Amino acid sequence: MGRLKNAVAALWIGLFAFGALAAPLTNAELKQQVTDTERAFAATMKARDHAGFTSFVSEEAVFFSGPARLRGKDAIAKAWKPFYDKSAAPFSWEPEEVEVLDSGTLAISSGPVYNPSGKLIARFSSIWRLEAPGTWRVVFDRGTDVCDCKKAAP
Repeated sequence: MGRLKNAVAALWIGLFAFGALAAPLTNAELKQQVTDTERAFAATMKARDHAGFTSFVSEEAVFFSGPARLRGKDAIAKAWKPFYDKSAAPFSWEPEEVEVLDSGTLAISSGPVYNPSGKLIARFSSIWRLEAPGTWRVVFDRGTDVCDCKKAAP
């Protein structure tokens, strides 16, 4: 019986050590995780790191690119490669709003997109999926141009 107790104790210690018994993250902690991930994703553009960009994209992601739909990580990586080829980033983005489902498995981030001179040119929305503990990847992404037009007089 002593061996069984020792084995059970070792199992519990092992599970605890690997985080299996750790408290689940709060919604606020998950939001921060997604916000940090979005910022790291955006930082790949500034760093001119196409491989880094690609690492944030889910294998089955869909990016809305005008009337076209880019389906899958490889197609998205290929289509976005020209944005990373020049020495200067053609645009930048940052999260402004992040929301996570209570299940902690899906999240949405959105925010402004700026041209190199800092002018607001679009807004983005990305859907993130938790694919492994602490690993969020984009599954849907859409950018929408902002109107640079004058408002009609009432």
